[in-house]
Amino acid sequence: MNLEEIATHYGYIGILVGAFLKGETILVIAGFLAHRGYLELPFVIAAAFAGTLAGDQLYFHIGRRKGKEFIDNKPGWKAKTDRVFRLLDKYHTLFILGFRFLYGIRTVAPFVLGASGVSPIRYLALNLCGALIWAIVIGMLGYYFGHAIEILLGEIKQYEEWIIIGLLVVGATGWVLYK
Repeated sequence: MNLEEIATHYGYIGILVGAFLKGETILVIAGFLAHRGYLELPFVIAAAFAGTLAGDQLYFHIGRRKGKEFIDNKPGWKAKTDRVFRLLDKYHTLFILGFRFLYGIRTVAPFVLGASGVSPIRYLALNLCGALIWAIVIGMLGYYFGHAIEILLGEIKQYEEWIIIGLLVVGATGWVLYK
């Protein structure tokens, strides 16, 4: 299977699953593939929006039910959860809108927000806005990354797979460093 076939057959479901699991690297790659014409950017953004919204809502509700006892039993999470609580106290609305952009705590934030007692309706409303902003910004970032690479290298068809591998390496490195 070549890149075009993989993108065509699995692209949108891969974006949905990747965004559910916190995959901005997947979304940047999907934006790049949209620039290359293998995917449609509005559908890339829609799949990412649905995935991140569903994932964060799930983690929030798990945090509401099991959060406090889980956090107490995870000493490794102490620094991250303390930071989330401090940011939530200081920047309540802005934090809920933008936690997806804060590496190092974004994976625990919905869970901790659920445990913190934030109203589910308030969280849903702000999460809808935050998820949409994230999907548009990161999807467009990937799209314009593809445009910039094309300006630098000219015809990039022969480099597509290497560019995607490079993006995956950068994403994996970031994940390891900020895990």
